[in-house]
Amino acid sequence: MRTIPVDLLNAFGLLTRLPVPATDAVDPGTLSRSVWAYPVVGAVVGAIAALVWFAGQLAGLGGGLSAGLALASQVLVTGALHEDGLADFADGLGGGREPDRVLAIMRDSRIGTYGVLALGLVLGLRWGGIADLPLHQVLAGLICAGLLGRLAIVLLLAMLKPARVDGLGVTVASPPKSAIAGAVLLSAGIVFLHLSIVAAGLAFVVAIAAAGGVALLAKRRIGGYTGDVLGAGEQITETAVLITLAATI
Repeated sequence: MRTIPVDLLNAFGLLTRLPVPATDAVDPGTLSRSVWAYPVVGAVVGAIAALVWFAGQLAGLGGGLSAGLALASQVLVTGALHEDGLADFADGLGGGREPDRVLAIMRDSRIGTYGVLALGLVLGLRWGGIADLPLHQVLAGLICAGLLGRLAIVLLLAMLKPARVDGLGVTVASPPKSAIAGAVLLSAGIVFLHLSIVAAGLAFVVAIAAAGGVALLAKRRIGGYTGDVLGAGEQITETAVLITLAATI
């Protein structure tokens, strides 16, 4: 129990730009232990986006503009961490054939055509998913989509090994089984609390399928995960869940 505040601070410090106090426990073992808290981070980011959406509505903006502001708030809160990973992953897959070449392209700070296309498509779909959420389900939808997107990161860590010996992804490699189980159980509790059984079940199936698809692709192309793969998995999963919820709730 004493490690819970440290884990939460480490999770928020790693995945967001929120001004949380730094901890002294930032070694790889401690950081990997904190992955159980990633869904909590996603839920908070989603809740912030929902508050921005409601603020837009109170200001007299339409659903489209409110959804755009909500999406922008998510990007600002996370520092576009996951969007950057998606763009790099897309550039690597599109521009390289051999694993070493794919990894080299992913590490390049410049963005290419595949990255631009991936970002444009995912941001557009996320915006559309938010805009199509029913008024009474905006808060629940954004919380659950953000939460399951971060759960996808935990699932990718559980399914794959690092493709590099360095980088951000290595610092959270091989999380304890208890942390993985904690993330799954915590996610299930929050999602089933906010959504109907049917919607929650569909959201979980879609999230697992999306994370599994990214895992298979990363395994085949580069032999494991990097921080960019984790970011891409988060974005693809969150987008898929948003679309699913917009269609079912």
